[in-house]
Amino acid sequence: MRNLWLPSLVVMAGLVSATRVPAGDTEPGFTSLFNGKDLTGWVYKGSKDDLTGKTETADKRFTVENGAIVAQEGKGIKDLYTVKSFSKDFQLKMEFRASLKSDSGVYVRGPQLQVRDYVRRNERPQLKSKFKDDDWNSLDITVKAGVIVSKVNGKDLAASDAFELSIKNGQPTAKLNGKDVDVKDISVKNSIIAKCYCNGIFLEDMVVPVAGGIGLQAETGKFEFRNIRVKELP
Repeated sequence: MRNLWLPSLVVMAGLVSATRVPAGDTEPGFTSLFNGKDLTGWVYKGSKDDLTGKTETADKRFTVENGAIVAQEGKGIKDLYTVKSFSKDFQLKMEFRASLKSDSGVYVRGPQLQVRDYVRRNERPQLKSKFKDDDWNSLDITVKAGVIVSKVNGKDLAASDAFELSIKNGQPTAKLNGKDVDVKDISVKNSIIAKCYCNGIFLEDMVVPVAGGIGLQAETGKFEFRNIRVKELP
């Protein structure tokens, strides 16, 4: 009989600072992705237009107003991406302001974090006491490679879970947090994870590819983004 233990992964995350960084300025250790004036450094997905020095896309779905990139409602979903692709671990910070029940998103190397007017859409109940309606809220996303993700029967194991698998005479038995479980599927993967926080409150972990840009989405309602900055991690 042999035992296989799948260790839990504990990740500590600091609180997101509420201190505003003026648009175009650089927070220590960070590089600004938006200069606060125009769309230089960004590309409109599906378009060949050079946005250098421009304050709006041709269809006006993305505009620059008062030091913010504004995603406007219109026909279909539109995406604005950084020209630069990121392949190293990094930390991404930005502020966003959502109009009533608006729906947008932030792309991290492709996969999307749904960024919305959470509370008034009755979403993300953990934000109820922290989210600011019609005001600026912060996002803090840290992307790291080499994160072990363990799943049992399709469900992610949390950092607080203890899972034990025993195999005797070729037959597996398992316990999850001290209770017997019927194991149909077990997976352990070395993944790249984007750990996402809003106003210092955990939202979700996303599995992301090895490289890609940072994107903003225009979908429903008016959505504003500012102080978009990134720091590559060692």
